Amino acid sequence: MLRAAALGLFLGLAVCFVAAGCGGSSSEQEEPEGSTLESLWRAPGEDVAITPGSADFGPGRVRLTFLIIDGQGAVVTRPTARIWLAKGLEERPFAETTARSEAIGVEGSDPADATEIFVTSLQLPEPGTYWLLAEPVGGRKIQAVGTVVVKERTAAPDVGAAAPPSRTPTLATATLDELSTSRVPDPELHRSSVADALADRTPFVLVFATPKYCTSRTCGPVVDVVSTVRRDHADSGIRFIHVEIYEGNDPTKGENRWVKEWKLPSEPWVFVVGADGKIRDRFEGTVSVRELEASVREHLAS
Repeated sequence: MLRAAALGLFLGLAVCFVAAGCGGSSSEQEEPEGSTLESLWRAPGEDVAITPGSADFGPGRVRLTFLIIDGQGAVVTRPTARIWLAKGLEERPFAETTARSEAIGVEGSDPADATEIFVTSLQLPEPGTYWLLAEPVGGRKIQAVGTVVVKERTAAPDVGAAAPPSRTPTLATATLDELSTSRVPDPELHRSSVADALADRTPFVLVFATPKYCTSRTCGPVVDVVSTVRRDHADSGIRFIHVEIYEGNDPTKGENRWVKEWKLPSEPWVFVVGADGKIRDRFEGTVSVRELEASVREHLAS
């Protein structure tokens, strides 16, 4: 089941990050100063844990999301965090950059356990294990170190791949309550299937998420984010599509066939797909309105 797989992935990463920590970036990488990553980590300051929000990485651009949790179990919220990247704990960092905090959900969303999450974008051209040190900027000194694993290829469809032509359910075949576990479902997210959008050569944004049964501390409001961006592009011709995760919206029955067709290793996911049917951008886990709006304007808006 996807839920079990996602939970197992979360727990495996959590053990790694609690024992060692981790980090990421959202600005241009720079060549850092200093000695080894471990010596930077051993500097005075509180060593804390990071809860990763993404893990399906292939060579190239890596978007990493994470929460930083202090020793009392509280989420650390700072505008930015410094990031160092190395090929080993005892090696000198080869890049330094900054992660930024992004808002989770929108006003009126069902509350998540956190209101902000750190987001980073790294260029990691080769498969392998990379070590990162994250240090939130401002306030008392906090630092965490851990790893990000880049595989030969991603599990879910990557940027540049053709979108699977899934015949996802719509209001033509089901009721709104059957199509969405959102507290206040947006019917406009259920007018078109993925297959219809591809056949019509229409650009679309696709969100796989289950607001009621999401498995992380931050995933519930993702559908609200997509709905908000949809309203900003109501007259653009871009379609916005929401697909639930579980068969019959029942986690005990496992993931539905559309999740399997897209080979999703976790949830939620948001894909930005062009009129040519190719994936232009993708977001694993939480995505902010600012991030998704920027992606839609860059890749889909004419």
